[in-house]
Amino acid sequence: MIVNSARFEISSPTVGKCPESNRHEYAFIGRSNVGKSSLINMLTSQKGLAKTSSTPGKTMLINHFLINNQWYIVDLPGYGYARRGKESREQLEKMIKGYILNRAQMTNLFVLIDVRHEPQRIDLEFFEWLGENGIPFSIVFTKTDKISATAANRNVEAYCSRLLEQWEELPPIFMTSAEKGRGREELLDYIEQLNQLPLEP
Repeated sequence: MIVNSARFEISSPTVGKCPESNRHEYAFIGRSNVGKSSLINMLTSQKGLAKTSSTPGKTMLINHFLINNQWYIVDLPGYGYARRGKESREQLEKMIKGYILNRAQMTNLFVLIDVRHEPQRIDLEFFEWLGENGIPFSIVFTKTDKISATAANRNVEAYCSRLLEQWEELPPIFMTSAEKGRGREELLDYIEQLNQLPLEP
């Protein structure tokens, strides 16, 4: 798929404020500082589309980006940022889960994992929650340029083995590097395939 245009459309504090549309939406989520904004910018070939920050936990709203005037990338707030107060964390969790559970247009949720780290309990619990609620999702390993290819493959295999302790089969898995452009075509091709599916009413 060729991305001809990508523009920010709206930031919403709740799922009820998201745009009314019959377009497919692909949401991106992950723990704070996993490289979400960088990945979105890499996919759209627009460096400043999603605002990157060296401070974790900057995304506080549901951000919609319209791609090719046909479908949306949705940038969701990161989860598990420890420095937030309890009330703020609970509010964010309510916003995130509200979108994931109630947004009929969400065709797929891309969950980002930093390939350098071992499986974290917060991610494994999130996957479990997605499975319990029948949410279609894929796993995107980020920052593959930060370690050797051998180490990256080993970490992904270890992660998959851990998931298969609870799952009968694995969701689609992608390996990416925003810096090197790795995984861009694979992700866009996958989105293009899903765009062919009818949206459920």
